[in-house]
Amino acid sequence: MNGKGMDKKIEAASFTESKYYTNRELSWILFNKRVLSEARDKQIPLFERLKFLSITASNLDEFFMVRVASLKDMVNAGYTKKDIAGLRPEEQLKQVNEATHELVNLQYATYKRSLVPLLLQNGLRIIEQHEDMTAQETEYADRYFMENVYPVLTPMAVDSSRPFPLIRNKSLNIGALVRKKEGDEALEFATVQVPSVLPRIVPVPSEGEGIRAVILLEEIIERNIHKLFLNYNIECAYPFRIMRNADLTIEEDEAEDLLKEIEKQLKKRQWGQAIRLEVESGIDKRLLKIIRQELSIHDEDIYQIDGPLDLTFLMKMYGLEGFDHLKESAYAKPQPVPELPADCDIFGEIRKGDILLHHPYQTFAPVVDFIRRAAKDPDVLAIKQTLYRVSGNSPIIAALALAAENGKQVSVLVELKARFDEENNIVWAKMLEKAGCHVIYGLVGLKTHSKITLIVRREEDGIRRYVHLGTGNYNDATAKLYTDIGMLTCSETIGEDATAVFNMLSGYSEPRSWNKLSLAPLWLKDKFLYLIAREKRFAMAGRQARIIAKMNSLCDKDIIRALYEASAAGVRIELIIRGICCLRVGMPGAGSISVRSIVGNFLEHSRIFYFENDGAPEIYCGSADWMPRNLERRVEILFPVENPGLKAKLKHILDCELQDTVKAHILKPDGSYEKVNRRGRAAFNSQLEFTREARAEAKQKERTEQDRVFIPEIHHD
Repeated sequence: MNGKGMDKKIEAASFTESKYYTNRELSWILFNKRVLSEARDKQIPLFERLKFLSITASNLDEFFMVRVASLKDMVNAGYTKKDIAGLRPEEQLKQVNEATHELVNLQYATYKRSLVPLLLQNGLRIIEQHEDMTAQETEYADRYFMENVYPVLTPMAVDSSRPFPLIRNKSLNIGALVRKKEGDEALEFATVQVPSVLPRIVPVPSEGEGIRAVILLEEIIERNIHKLFLNYNIECAYPFRIMRNADLTIEEDEAEDLLKEIEKQLKKRQWGQAIRLEVESGIDKRLLKIIRQELSIHDEDIYQIDGPLDLTFLMKMYGLEGFDHLKESAYAKPQPVPELPADCDIFGEIRKGDILLHHPYQTFAPVVDFIRRAAKDPDVLAIKQTLYRVSGNSPIIAALALAAENGKQVSVLVELKARFDEENNIVWAKMLEKAGCHVIYGLVGLKTHSKITLIVRREEDGIRRYVHLGTGNYNDATAKLYTDIGMLTCSETIGEDATAVFNMLSGYSEPRSWNKLSLAPLWLKDKFLYLIAREKRFAMAGRQARIIAKMNSLCDKDIIRALYEASAAGVRIELIIRGICCLRVGMPGAGSISVRSIVGNFLEHSRIFYFENDGAPEIYCGSADWMPRNLERRVEILFPVENPGLKAKLKHILDCELQDTVKAHILKPDGSYEKVNRRGRAAFNSQLEFTREARAEAKQKERTEQDRVFIPEIHHD
């Protein structure tokens, strides 16, 4: 055996041991720490740091509502099966609790010790306690309360005739202990919800020159809470917030109408089991005891917070006007796609050759235009599309509805089970049905996560199929924030496969063979395992072998084991994984695998897979991460990119991310991540480089167009 670095055979069984794997929940917490490290980075503009801290809070909320809730369900059900890292649910929950408490402490240390003082230095004072207001500020806040807040509030007392109220998931509340003014009555519990319909950040007139002041709404309410309970003395008042189990359990086989079943389950989400309680540090012990008992919260699930609860308000702070100098200005708005000039015949341009789109550096507009043009084109016969997440005011939905009204055959698969977008998707599904579209509500037991659009057009030489394939959702809003790859093609073989995909989704009709596309849960996992094994065979034969894989998450045990085996055989493996990574580096017998995570201004979301193939590289893009849920329980699509020019572009994207020395975090053998050691190396930010390149390409195209228009044609006799 002549594989590099192999002087004895590595038994595959050795890679099944739990020591070779990291728990996915703990790996996710490490990802959120990487986001938090951006909030702590003094090289980043101040308001960008606020945004990153807000993102960590939003991430943590979802993590608790889904992942921690799932672990609690397992523990409560007596489930004891170990995960790939050898931990039982109870052990996972214990370690997750410890890690999240540490993370929250770091969040608030960042907020209180670093960001708040820096904001003050830069002219923005956050009034952290209402007691800190000046007389003028107090007068304004009290007037604001009576005019704007008081009419909206609903104070709720708890006594023998009024039970403890239902506290909504993620709502911010103020709990109080009150005592009737007349007589020596016992203490009673009372609460009021901080209304989400009002701005949480309230500007107040400031007496300091050049200083703007803001206070949070809950502080104004807390200061004036006595006006809500006029017959009581307020003993104490503190904000609190709860997180509930929001992981929907839907028995699809028993649900006659999936849409109605999901609508019913969504209502339950607000009142699921309480799994986390946030309170202000220093809360009165008597008040905390009442809340804890009523919500059945365990001590380890209580987070005493030294600062404002729910830091997601910082995203609103980012939007304050007058602080542009404290924001990142280097990132240009999405640029035009050179191959698709304004007002071009998009179908004609696609016929010239496949077109690659790199979002958000290049605009998402061509994807919207692709569907919008099809809706109006008299030669278009049918439009078929999968929708997983779309924006609140989606132009794609409007275009699909217009197409149906224009008499096109429109089939749309709307995935009702897209977590936290279920309600939004139900609204869109009903609207599309009313417009005359044929709406499919996904497949029983599977989420449809693939990103594909098929347009069937009648042309002079017969029927032609145009296809858009992508790594990201058909969401024009997130397309400005997420990095994704899209491809427009009229390849006959891909068109045939696209038709087969929709026939399978609408009629459970799977073709006997496929041309180019690979689908999960059918055989996509086998495809990846085959490609990895092929690189292993080349390495063992002393031939060219290399794998570069970019994705959001890696936690499939079979894939990880195959990577270890390939690396042990001498395959050079470089992984670019934004979030969860259950693979460990530097493990005995596992060869050399590098893992990097890029956390930057844009959310890295594209999935790109490069296989050296003995000097004849193959590159694929798709909707699936290397996770069991993507490969085994979802409808996903992997597509090859075969045009040499487009392959070169994708390889360039991977190369740039492998060279990143600014936003890249490197996975270490101890499981921690560290920023790239820049000693002796130039600063290279891949996201900024892609921004510059997109701007340069657009300008070059613009100059070329101007030359074509303004240079007079010379005629020779």
